[in-house]
Parts: sequence; structure tokens; C-alpha cells
Amino acid sequence: MNKRKVAFFDVDGTIFRSSLLIQVTDRLIETGAFPEPARREYADLEAKWLDRKGDYEAYIMAVVAAFMKHIKGISYSVLADVAEEIGNEQKSRIYQFTRDLVRDLRRKKYYLVAISQSPKTVLEPFCKAMGFNKTYGRLYELGPTNKFTGEVLDLHLIANKANIVKRVVEKENLTLEGSIAVGDTEGDIPMLELVERPICFNPNQKLYKWAKRNKAEIVVERKDVIYKL
Repeated sequence: MNKRKVAFFDVDGTIFRSSLLIQVTDRLIETGAFPEPARREYADLEAKWLDRKGDYEAYIMAVVAAFMKHIKGISYSVLADVAEEIGNEQKSRIYQFTRDLVRDLRRKKYYLVAISQSPKTVLEPFCKAMGFNKTYGRLYELGPTNKFTGEVLDLHLIANKANIVKRVVEKENLTLEGSIAVGDTEGDIPMLELVERPICFNPNQKLYKWAKRNKAEIVVERKDVIYKL
């Protein structure tokens, strides 16, 4: 019996035209769930990135650190409510190239996997609406009162996307023949290295250099034009 083909997608900056984690963190600050000073923990790096004087990875990792610090003691229902709001507001703010690729692969019966460093609570409804079969995001531990402890579960798995690729292929009895992966930063390289068709979409400089060295596909979407480099 032929095994099903598989495709892996990063989400933030690859499908979604922003970061779900940034959206949720900002909203938690706006609603008072996180203290207002939490914004200062990444504001300088955000400004540097917007001014093209800083690195996006440094900015997003500062947001991750702020989220992890301030999620401790917050009830699951608070995050779930904000996640639903963000999902409803942002569900159409996606890139045309990856949107169409997902639709095409669904028609071809690919098994679709989304992998992101954003909280799974936020990712799940967003990715399920697009037709993904499996979603991997950060799982935050809950204490006995259904409040977050601030700890991440299975961090070793989500920290390296190659681990997820291998796990999904084995667990779901899939094949890497004809496999596809789409990513936008150097953090996606371990995933891209394992598939037959790696696609570097709107890559940052480090991923662009990797793509050129390895003759990987490079796609850039700017306004209403899609370029293949």
C-alpha cells in the first residue's frame, strides 16, 4: 500500500503575515492579563528591527521570553479567549503563495503539518481552519488550578523541527518521497534539510544564503507579486 506524502509548514511569517505569538502577547498586555511593563522587554528590539538596524530573530526571541515570564499564573481560559479573538481577526491575513500551496496539497491528499514556536493554543484553531492534519506548537504546563506554571512541555521536541519531521513520518506511516517543507528563517533549516522540496519563502539573510548554497527553491511575495529567484 502506498504511503501518504507529507508537507511541513512554518506558520509565523510563512503562512500568517505576522506572528501569532506577537499578536497574542500584545493583546494580553492590552487586556491587562500581562503587566504593561512587559512590552518594554521587547520594544527596543522591535524598534531596531522595524528600522532595519536589528535582527528579527533577536526580536522574536525577546517576545518568547516575555511571554514565558508572564504567562505564569495566568488561567488557561484567559489565553484561550485571546487566542480565539486573534484567530477570528487574523484568519484571512495570510500569504497568497502559501495559501494556494496548502490548498493544492490538500487536493493532492498530502498530510499537512504546521510547526511553530507560537503557543499551540493559538495555533490549533488557526491551522485547523486551513485544513492541516497536525499542528505542533509550544505546550505550556498547567498546574492543578488550571493556571500556567511557566514551564514548556516537550521543549526538546519543538526546539528542533527535524525531530518533529522524523516523529510524524514514523508515527503516521508517511513517506518523505515527494515531501515538501516551507520556512522563512534559519530555524527552519533542520526541517528543510530532510525533505525533497525545500522552499525558502520570504527568507531572512541567513536562510537565503543557505538556500543559495544548497540550490533550494526561493520564493518572495511582495504586495500582489510572487517572485521565484
